[in-house]
Parts: sequence; structure tokens; C-alpha cells
Amino acid sequence: MTTPVCATASRAATYPSFSSYVRARGPVLLRTARSLTANPCDAEDLLQTALTKTYVAWDRIEDHRALDGYVRRALVNTRTSQWRKRKVDEFACDDLPEPHAVPEPDPAERQVLHDAMWRAVMRLPDRQRAMVVLRYYEDLSEAQTAEVLGVSVGTVKSAVSRALGKLRDDPELAPVR
Repeated sequence: MTTPVCATASRAATYPSFSSYVRARGPVLLRTARSLTANPCDAEDLLQTALTKTYVAWDRIEDHRALDGYVRRALVNTRTSQWRKRKVDEFACDDLPEPHAVPEPDPAERQVLHDAMWRAVMRLPDRQRAMVVLRYYEDLSEAQTAEVLGVSVGTVKSAVSRALGKLRDDPELAPVR
């Protein structure tokens, strides 16, 4: 781990004990920071900020045996401040907005599309058709499809990819514009 406090590295000679503390306890403190955030990069930034606050207060810290507690408190306080400052995208209002009504598709059109899709699937070669049916109609995973057909997962992936390409190019399934 690199020293988290790069901005204060030039002044580290002022507090050599701070530098040795960061080198010794940095990995443990980073684990604490990672437990406070979901993102490892955010954890590093959080630790950097807490160590900067610790460095600024170094003269005022009387008991250097309690530094871990001080830095942990700085981590929690910094994270709490970040959490409070986050942007809120929701606003309270008296009236709820009306949802955009999505028109229900015509059942006859859905049946026409379903029939066209099935005819296109039936035009696929037997092996590709079997894989498409198992993957998308029977909802099996690639591994399960491979096991059922006695082929490798890579074979399933490539065959399904080719089959989907053929279905995309099928003129009967072309979108109406």
C-alpha cells in the first residue's frame, strides 16, 4: 500500500512518528474504511481524508497509543458528513404525478408476432433450434443447455449467437416502420 497522505508527504519530516504510524497501521485502517463504504476507491479517499485530519491535529493528540480510535472516529465522522451532503433526487410534493400510460398491445398483434417468431425458430438448423428453445423457451442456463445436449458451454454460446443473428436477419421479424 502506498502512503495514503501524499499531500502532506513533504511535511512528513515534521512528524516522523506520523509517517511510521501510517506505514504500520495503514492496511488495518484501510480495512475499516472499506467496511464503511461499498467502493474500494471511496474507502481509500475516506482514509486519506481521515489521515489528513489526524495529521492536522497531531500536536493536539495527547495519547498516541489511542491513535487508532482517533482515526476510526475521524473515518466515521467523515463518512457521516459525506452521507449527509449527498445529493437528494427526490422531492416531497402534495400531488403524485400521473404515470405515463403504456398502451396495451393488441392481442391479435401479439399472436401474429408470436407465430412469426416460432416460424423463424423452426427455420433454424436442428442443433441451433434446440439450443435456442432450451435457452430462451425453457429458460435453462448455458451450462444446463450444454449438459442436456452433451456439448461444451462454448459450443452453446457460439451456436446460440449464430442463431440469434439469423433471427435478427429474418425478414418476417423485421420491425414495421
